[in-house]
Amino acid sequence: MTHPPRAEQLPLDLPADPAMGRADFLRAPSNALALSAIESPEGLPRGIAVLTGPAGSGKTHLAQIWAERAGALRQPLASLARDLPRLIAPSGPRAIALDDADRLAGDRAQEEALFHLLNHLRGQGQILLTSGRPVRDWGLALPDLVSRLTAATHLTLAEPDEALLAAVLVKLFADRQLTVDPSLIDYLLGRMERSLGAARRLVADLDARSIARKRPVTRDLARSVLAQTLDIEDRDAPS
Repeated sequence: MTHPPRAEQLPLDLPADPAMGRADFLRAPSNALALSAIESPEGLPRGIAVLTGPAGSGKTHLAQIWAERAGALRQPLASLARDLPRLIAPSGPRAIALDDADRLAGDRAQEEALFHLLNHLRGQGQILLTSGRPVRDWGLALPDLVSRLTAATHLTLAEPDEALLAAVLVKLFADRQLTVDPSLIDYLLGRMERSLGAARRLVADLDARSIARKRPVTRDLARSVLAQTLDIEDRDAPS
């Protein structure tokens, strides 16, 4: 008698709750300069900084750390132009963090709103912008805004070294309440794409597959996920 394949449990699409406090940010050579600037007791140099780095490199986490230290408003990018009157009012915030600022490029109203906000905060406040690209690659149409942002302090997050990548994997598993064998971290490091964004996707895939199959996260499960999602050969497979 042939039995139908066992149905996998469908994992609920519940996002992990990443720990975003200062104690959860891992200092490494790839982020040390940016972290020092963010934590400077004098505040951001000249009151404005643009923080750039690849996806998953920690830009949002650093912006959160700075916002907590500076008492800054995390301003939604989509409503920047609409919120401008409130932001530049006498009672408005004196410290603002704006994520993914490069996405406003090409929107005249949004570019002008950012320019007016920078002028308003100049000399009397601080603003931290994050972006996946340097300002020269944003495609801004407003020359005065290009000039103002080009003159800002530019902080860059580089790709992680192996020690940081290993520590991030451990943290990502912990964020999902997953305990894994240390040997699994070494196994993943030798086979995965070496970026923080890839680490985040891989841990999410492992968590989802673990729930679906009702199995712990093991090397066998990791082998299956890596082979399927990253399209690599299993180096441990017998010939």
